[in-house]
Amino acid sequence: MIRDLLERGSPSSTAVSVAGGASITYDRLRRQVDELAATLSGFGIGRDERIAMALPNGLEMVVSFLAASIAGAAAPLNPAYKLDEFRFYLGDTGARALIVPPRGAEEARSAAGDKTLIIEVEADAEGEVRFSCENTGAGINHAPPALDDTALVLHTSGTTSRPKRVPLSHANIMTSARNVAETYRLTPDDVSLCVMPLFHVHGLVASTLATLQSGGTVVVAPRFNPLSFWSSVRDYRATWYSAVPTIHQVLLSRSKSGSRPAGAEGLRFIRSCSASLPAQMMADMEERFGVPVVEAYGMTEAAHQMASNSLPPGTRRPGSVGQGTGVSLAILDKHGNALPTGSKGEVSIKGPNVFGGYEENPEANASSFTGGWFRTGDEGFLDSDGFLTLTGRIKELINRGGEKISPREVDEALLAHGAVSEAVCFGIPDKTYGEEVAAAVVLQGTASESELMAHCKSLLADFKAPKVIYIVDKIPRTATGKVQRRNVAAEILKGD
Repeated sequence: MIRDLLERGSPSSTAVSVAGGASITYDRLRRQVDELAATLSGFGIGRDERIAMALPNGLEMVVSFLAASIAGAAAPLNPAYKLDEFRFYLGDTGARALIVPPRGAEEARSAAGDKTLIIEVEADAEGEVRFSCENTGAGINHAPPALDDTALVLHTSGTTSRPKRVPLSHANIMTSARNVAETYRLTPDDVSLCVMPLFHVHGLVASTLATLQSGGTVVVAPRFNPLSFWSSVRDYRATWYSAVPTIHQVLLSRSKSGSRPAGAEGLRFIRSCSASLPAQMMADMEERFGVPVVEAYGMTEAAHQMASNSLPPGTRRPGSVGQGTGVSLAILDKHGNALPTGSKGEVSIKGPNVFGGYEENPEANASSFTGGWFRTGDEGFLDSDGFLTLTGRIKELINRGGEKISPREVDEALLAHGAVSEAVCFGIPDKTYGEEVAAAVVLQGTASESELMAHCKSLLADFKAPKVIYIVDKIPRTATGKVQRRNVAAEILKGD
């Protein structure tokens, strides 16, 4: 189980440091996690019950996740969600409890309702984490979780439906953490600087759990801050970090050509994942920061990493996401037949880190699994050496700097406005985020673009809200009357 990852490090070695805050050793981390898992069981939380959390990056989030994965199943949520989003995710997971900071998180608290325990978590200056809860049930004693028990529940967005629920087992997560550690040859001497949110598998599995798997140290930044990033790298002697291309681009834009940032000399490598990394950006990063940059490929359903380029002296191919890491890769046609080398088709995977299927969603499972292969929805091809190149997305998700956004969810938010009769959301190119959220709407009343944007921001997290709204007379359709987002985007942008 995930608890076993905490046995990898020396008892006196630092396991987790919070940038600008407390640090704790492996021995203290193990003790706190065990005590807090027992506390959760004492609150009456059973093995299969979901424990949601709306927490910022920090020691509280790391310890809460680990304890929740032992007592029940952790269900971390983006603390930036709005009230209706919290209501959906808490209801969809059937969350038995919600862990929040002692102050704030009002929308999460309001969404919890009467049946969800509100558990407050707080860490003191010495790094001691504590839970408190006013209303609890009868205590439960149960055996440690088995490898096939669910440890983590996340949601992945669909293009034609509400977000789908992804249960990841202890075995899935431990396998993925081990794959990441082995891919980059992590050791107890490595220090990871985690700047990705811990409610995503990127920050949780790659930056944090893979580091614990290696017995190294993870430094958790409360948030990504380009002003303090390199001082954190220097002060905590980070040897690597993983981020989305958006963060890499921000760091590049703030660095001076021919002047290596102070602290970069201690890095061993930089990892990029969750969105496509342009080859020129990779070259610029290596020139500016003076260390190898490796691009990887991951997704929630695979507990994160599926493929990666290798560190030197291994092969790195700009534009490719590398070779399979602990998984089998295949390119399938629409009938599920394997395609030959060089042919484009749907990227499909098999491996012990791949989940067993979406919860309570037989329709999605029927379309997502073929002959034991999980179909990722991404289009790509394999070369003769097994390197995977992604060429597009079969699914119509919008990838905004690594954040996957369901167009349907944005459609529904727009249609909730009384003046909107039709709405179609789609992605548009963006220099900073790769893609931005846009939408076309047909009005049945009076509304301005700014009014519709404000309406969306009241219902959706800021990163999901459209940044451009086109008010049109009609939505482009196919000859059969169907709306295809890519066609709508092409027509709107051509006119624009």
